[in-house]
Amino acid sequence: MSQLSERPAQAVVGVATPHESAALHVTGRALYTDDLYARTKDLLHAWPVQGVHAHATITALRVEPAYDVPGVVRVLTAADVPGINDSGVKHDEPLFPDEVRYFGQAVCWVLGETAEAARRGAAAVEVDYDVLPSLISVHEAIEADSFQGAQPTLERGDLEEGLAASTHVFSGGFDFAGQEHCYIETQAALATIEDNDQIFIQSSTQHPTETQEIVAHVLGVSSSQVTVQCLRMGGGFGGKEMQPHGYAAVAALGATLTGRPVRVRLTRNQDLTMTGKRHGFVSSWRVGFDDEGLVQFLEATLTSDGGWSLDLSEPVLGRALCHIDNAYWIPNIKVVGRISKTNKTSQTAFRGFGGPQGMLVFEDILGRCAPLMGRKPHELRRLNFYANGQTTPYGQPITEIERLEQAWDQVWTSADIEARQAQIEEFNQSHPDTKRALAITPVKFGISFNLTAFNQAGALVHVYKDGSVLVNHGGTEMGQGLHTKMLAVAATALGVPLAKVRLAPTRTDKVPNTSATAASTGADLNGGAVKAACEQIRDRLAHVASRLLHVPDADIRCADGVVSGLGTDATVTWEELVNTAYFARTQLFAAGYYRTEGLHWNSQIFQGSPFKYFAHGAAAVEVEVDGFTGAYQTLRVDIVHDAGDSLSPLIDRGQIEGGFVQGSGWLTLEDLRWDESDGPQRGRLATQSFSTYKMPSFSEMPPEFNVHLLERAHNEGGVYGSKAVGEPPLMLAFATREALRQACAAFGPVGMGVELDSPATPEAVFWALRAARTGHSAEDLVEGAPGVHPPDADADAPERLPESEVAVRELSQA
Repeated sequence: MSQLSERPAQAVVGVATPHESAALHVTGRALYTDDLYARTKDLLHAWPVQGVHAHATITALRVEPAYDVPGVVRVLTAADVPGINDSGVKHDEPLFPDEVRYFGQAVCWVLGETAEAARRGAAAVEVDYDVLPSLISVHEAIEADSFQGAQPTLERGDLEEGLAASTHVFSGGFDFAGQEHCYIETQAALATIEDNDQIFIQSSTQHPTETQEIVAHVLGVSSSQVTVQCLRMGGGFGGKEMQPHGYAAVAALGATLTGRPVRVRLTRNQDLTMTGKRHGFVSSWRVGFDDEGLVQFLEATLTSDGGWSLDLSEPVLGRALCHIDNAYWIPNIKVVGRISKTNKTSQTAFRGFGGPQGMLVFEDILGRCAPLMGRKPHELRRLNFYANGQTTPYGQPITEIERLEQAWDQVWTSADIEARQAQIEEFNQSHPDTKRALAITPVKFGISFNLTAFNQAGALVHVYKDGSVLVNHGGTEMGQGLHTKMLAVAATALGVPLAKVRLAPTRTDKVPNTSATAASTGADLNGGAVKAACEQIRDRLAHVASRLLHVPDADIRCADGVVSGLGTDATVTWEELVNTAYFARTQLFAAGYYRTEGLHWNSQIFQGSPFKYFAHGAAAVEVEVDGFTGAYQTLRVDIVHDAGDSLSPLIDRGQIEGGFVQGSGWLTLEDLRWDESDGPQRGRLATQSFSTYKMPSFSEMPPEFNVHLLERAHNEGGVYGSKAVGEPPLMLAFATREALRQACAAFGPVGMGVELDSPATPEAVFWALRAARTGHSAEDLVEGAPGVHPPDADADAPERLPESEVAVRELSQA
């Protein structure tokens, strides 16, 4: 057992404790960034002037009328920027643009004594445009050869050999949509100028260090002159990894120019229209199976919708390619990735970070092809699982596939799937207009940042003379329970009660050079750093305790605040030990550092071992579909997920449940729509409120929702044996979509391959089941139907394969 993973007998980690801010949340006493403005004197409010075209050159910007509005103090434009007029890490995101590249982009910002004065001032600003051609859909971008960033290729084996070994070859395509983050707290920042022109920014950000760096280069100052603090976020999901930087820079610039605090807080409409979403993808593919049903080759092209700038599109695409295999051995594979450049918001990180998109492509392939080969989907999936000793397409060895097999088998048994499938078949025979189906899908998700350098973290731990403990670390809290876990890690490492430990807000002047709280690495990285800092203090205190108890340093033990020694009944309290240590001039604070070992990655050739380990899980979902309307219900969900030795079982259960629901929302309900007409509203987001953008609610929750953590799942590579649990559960929701597909197929003849749009809205489900009833592909039926937008066949797009119902070609053995 490694030192990192070894867990003491009386550990605080592993105990089901509530979220550290739960009481504050439910009583309304939890402070968020925008709660601070009411406490801030002489505050100014910022309001954006938003562009009204998808693509246009700004030919004139007249800000003078804004100053005629009572309460307007300043209008911020590009001329005011003392440093670099850019808020992106790729230097392709001008903070104050001279060319609008998506509908709703901020052209300039108005500062007012009140939010209403700023809003009225923004409405008074006059902007002239020269409208330019725009690209809204990915298919339009493909036709125009509009791409940005790298175009990586993931490749292994020989496609021709795979083709020769295949007796069943299928080709097709699949388009699927992005997703809005829908965090409760919109983007917010509050900037103040402190002594000696130091800039202090309160920001709702997952990446305080990068926010600090962007603000510094916009203002033309060093990072040491800028401090960023994140109290907590009301949700993030990746939407606050890159997107907050520009809003913090606007606030900081306004504060610098006026000498007064400046608040930026987007309204919900502004947040929806100005910020990036999960990347939608267009895929085309060709796949082959042998007579046993084993995958022999996969050839695919994945084109993501990057929007107007790169943002995080390159690493998102990279992770999509690295996860297209999910849990399956594909001996011969070639996948090409591209990022389209469209005139939409710059799409960004979202829980799973490309992994869900890559996995979805191959899960869709298996779901569509299984019945065409006369196989049940769950059998085809299980047949193609990895075996230990095999490697991923990018060369990382598979070492823990038995965990996935255990999770799959436990779901199969505990959910009583075999008996329920028989019941479902009986139900479907007696209900011609209502069908049920049950699907089971696996998840294998890599944990670590693909970019090796990001896999590091720091922490600063203070022990005060009264024995109380204060922990600073580089991770941010967005409701996921990271701080709760870090409190437990510190209490366990020091051997004190949980009540003794308090967490400070995340600040760049306490822990510098932090990585984003993202990629499910928050607990792994920051937990390792907190543990390292606490162990330094513990070792120093052990030396003091050894003199008090007359035993060697190595024989000192501390649990629940009581310090003892092996071979003696004598004890001292934690408080007594700390007080003695202080008077013995012992250092009672420490900086901890952690770096993930064993990682290597070559992004040029897409080879290496970028992940510390894989998280595994399996989900079974039963649905019922109405044949008249396409409306459906989720009747039951059963999940077994591998969280290692959980740091906080209660928190992890919540993450699994929430991730599954969020994934189901992406796959079945949340339908982003942009105006693709040639009218004046072209490029405008049509779903720009929660009245038009449908999220999961209590009404979509299954009556029976069973979640179990995989038992005996100690992880040698994790803090106290744990595994990350933030992102992987989202992909358990593939079972929901596959169950809907199988329910649609039940309306038609046996062996029918069903195409199902994503999101699989009731409308999409209706067209799919209607196609199954008539024996035609859903696409053939949907095309041209009023109010419905089927996938564009896009036959002229480069490298695009046919997108009719899966084209089947039976090949004889070579």
